[in-house]
Order: sequence, then C-alpha cells, then structure tokens
Amino acid sequence: MTTIRLMGGRVVDPVSGATSVRDVYLVDGRVAAAAPVGGAVDETYDCTGKIVMAGGVDVHSHIAGGNVTMSRLLLPELHVSETAGPDGMPFATASWSGWETGRLYAEMGFTTVVEPALAPAQALQTHLELADIPIIDRGALTVVGNDDHFLSLLRDRESETAIRDAVAYQLATSKGLGLKVINAGGPAAFHSGLRTFELDDVVPHYGASSRQILTTLLTAVDQIGVPHPLHVHANNLGVPGAPKTIEETIAAAEGRRMHFAHIQFYSYGKDAEGMMTSGAEEIAAALAAAPNVTCDVGQVMFGPTVTISLDLMKQWQGAAYASPKKFSLTDGDAEGGGVVPLVYARKNWINQLQWAIGLELFLLSPDPWRVLMTTDHPNGGSFTTYPQIIHLLMDSGERARWIEHMPQKARERTALEEMTREYTLEEVAIMTRAAPAKILGITDRGHLSDGAVADVAVYDDLTDKTAMFTNARYVFKDGRLVVRDGRALGWISGRTSILAPDVDGQMERRMADYITDRYGVGPAAFAVPERAFGERHVFKVEPCLT
Repeated sequence: MTTIRLMGGRVVDPVSGATSVRDVYLVDGRVAAAAPVGGAVDETYDCTGKIVMAGGVDVHSHIAGGNVTMSRLLLPELHVSETAGPDGMPFATASWSGWETGRLYAEMGFTTVVEPALAPAQALQTHLELADIPIIDRGALTVVGNDDHFLSLLRDRESETAIRDAVAYQLATSKGLGLKVINAGGPAAFHSGLRTFELDDVVPHYGASSRQILTTLLTAVDQIGVPHPLHVHANNLGVPGAPKTIEETIAAAEGRRMHFAHIQFYSYGKDAEGMMTSGAEEIAAALAAAPNVTCDVGQVMFGPTVTISLDLMKQWQGAAYASPKKFSLTDGDAEGGGVVPLVYARKNWINQLQWAIGLELFLLSPDPWRVLMTTDHPNGGSFTTYPQIIHLLMDSGERARWIEHMPQKARERTALEEMTREYTLEEVAIMTRAAPAKILGITDRGHLSDGAVADVAVYDDLTDKTAMFTNARYVFKDGRLVVRDGRALGWISGRTSILAPDVDGQMERRMADYITDRYGVGPAAFAVPERAFGERHVFKVEPCLT
C-alpha cells in the first residue's frame, strides 16, 4: 500500500465539502478521507499556501480522429513537436503530437479529456490515436444520426426497439463513451445538394426531418442508459439568429436530457439591418428555463487556428474564409467533414464580438454545473488558452484591459463591458472538474471525495490566474506524480473510458448483412479489437444507467 499526503493546502472541492485548509491522502491510486489506520505515509508534499483541486475534465476537445490527422497534414506549420514519442506509438510523433496533447493538458492540471466526434467508420484509427496520448485518460463520443442505416430505419418506420438496438450496436462496436448528433440530417442532406438545413427540413430520399432524427436519438439515449445526455451540435451553427434554433431545439427535447456543444457559435443575434449582435442574453434565458439542458461554451480566443468538424454543410460554407487559403472537404458516406484554417483577429470586429459573446455566456450562466468551459478545441482556439479564460472570468479588471482594445462596432453590440461578476475558485472547480465528470457519467473523478480516482492538481495561489493555471505545481494521475513545477515528468499510459451496452443478437446479424452488402467487407473491418493495442490495457468500461 502506497500512501501520499498532500499537507496543508487550501482544498477547493465543492463536492466533498466547503473550501478549507486540510490534508488530502492518496492511497493506492484513490483519494482517502484520512490516512490508513496505523499506516505509514510514504511521501509528503507540502501544499501550504497552495490550492488543491481535483484533476480537470474536458468534455469537448478534438484531439484524435481523421479530421484531426488531416489538420496536422494540412497545417504542419501551426505546431511542431520537439519531443519524440516512444517506439510503437505512431501517432505520438506527428506535429502537435499525442505527447504534446497529453503533456500540455497535464501541465495545466487536466487529467481527463473527451474527443467529441468519433465517426464509427474511423473508430479504430481514432482509438489508436487516443491511446497514444500519454498521462491523461480519454473518451470519445460516437457520432450517429446521418448514416444511411439509421436514416433507413426512420424511413421504413422501424420500431423504437430496432432503432435502440441499432444505436446501441454503433456505440458498442465503436467503443464510445456517449452519443453525438451533428446538424441532424444536414450532412446527409448535403449529399443531395442542400446547403442549409433547419430543424423541420427533411432529408431527401429518407423523408426524415432534423427534428425527428433528434427526438429519436434522445429516446434511444435514455432507453440504452447512456449516462451522458445526447451531445447535440445543432442546426445553423454560426448563423445570426441561431438563438431561435436553440430555443426550438430545447422545446423539441420535451424535458429530456440534452447537452449543447459549443453554444457560443449559436449565440449570434441580428439587428434590424441583419447585422450580427450578441444573443447571449437570449441563450442564457433559454438555459435558465430548461434545467434538463447542459452546454459547453466553445469560447473564441485570438490567433491562428483550424476549424475541424463533421458538419460538412458548415465547413463547405466556411471554406470561403480559409486563412491561409487551403482546406480539405470530404463528402463521406455518413459523416464527411472538413478542415478549414482560420485566424481570429483582434482587429476584426466580428471576431471580437465572438470573443465577447462567449464571456457573456459564462457571466450570465444560470449554473456552473450546467455551463462548461471549452474552446471547442481547436475550432474556437486552443485548449492551451484555458488559463486565460479562467483569468478573464475571475478578474473583471483583466476583462476591462482586453475590452479596451475592442473596436467600437463590437463594443456597442455586446453587454460585456457592463458585467462585473467574477467567478470564484469554487465555481471554477465545478465548471472544469465536477460538472463535466458528472455530466459524462464518470463519477469517480472530478472531485476529491473518499474513494475518488486520485487525480489531483495543486496550484500556487497567484493573483495572475493565467500563470497560476498554466503551470500546476504538482499533478497526480491515479496517485502517481506526473507533473512537478509545471513540467511533465515523463510518459505514462492513461485509459480510455467506454460504454459496453448490451447488443441484441438479431441486430448484430442485421448489421453484419448490411455492412457486407453496402461495403463489400464484414463488420470486422469497422471493429476496434483489443489486440490492435498490443499488450497495453487501454479500455475502462463505465457503467450504463439502469
């Protein structure tokens, strides 16, 4: 038995109790309420004057998969990996490598990250890439709702049971942690020449509306017992007037659990001339009235980045704004997608307004348990900007210094300048740790209660929150020290959390026939066999809801 004592730190963990100065014990990879009776403490870390939190959890960050790989190939100039990964981990040595992803997250105190777009046809490659990311634990959300098989079930008016079984099959075989739908029906409609798609528009050849796809999946998620609510990339991303789409989508859920991805990109209102303005207040009011709904923000931060999405319709529209002028679009059978580089410029009033709207959403948030911090990495900016975002939320003076540089055209279209709220450390701990873990259904982390996974971040208590949250003093992963003085200590392997729902045998046979007929190969071509990972024990099965 190994016992570690974190001594005298200010523990900020609203789940286990009020903020207080106390010791935290890590015993054999788990948090313990006290030192073992009669047991010796093997290591002690003096945390006096420091902040102790659970390891951070990111619910939505594009860190693996086909479009992520394509972005590295398309834009090698954006990122350079200077540290080679170990032998046998091919994805760990690419530009902006698996090593860099794991290292940078860990050094900020994050220990679990979820890839939100696991295309079933690319499941093996995505999981191989996830497995090559060191230190942190991972998970991925299986994308459903635009594939021919699912849409054919709707067209043929198959039963709820058949649809549930088909969705469970996709989730189980792709080894997902949850389910996501992207612009429900939009990518499928794109194949038929449509370039916009509203909630009540119908996918040609299938007769299914976006609303029907969404509500059918909401039902399937509950029937399967998926802990994470349906993760929804809604219609009309980036369109002025999209708050109405969000309100209509919330109404369509009829009280069922739902999580909106990167809601900042749907928070654009429009004035009488049709020009973009902030719709953050409208979105915040809709969220406040719908306790069944959670979201992550997708905060925009300034600088060059790349947009990555399976929303082919939106990426096709965005290609005209590519900077530099190169992009990749793939019109796939189910989930196509695109990679479009972009620069969020401080001198661009629209980009400044996007930045302000995201902060408005945080500051208007009805509940930090329901509005989570993301940048939709890399779509709104890199996850490495999280410390800056926390600083902006905790320090109104810091916000004011940024606002000084906003063009007047942007300042007059947002209420950010009038907002004085400052986040507390407790709210930060909820928003970046406890809430995402709870929403994802991985309830053994995100907090420091007795028996929790010993994922712990220790920070110097600094006024400069950017500096504080960029380089943690200590980070422990499963009770093992992985970061000291803001630097990762080396390569250890995390685990990938998955669900393993029951799969109906008849649906397995139906899917085998369908896949063989459509693709000319059997289901094994789309499987994720554990032997592909060698001797590594990669997966951790999380329980479904009963």
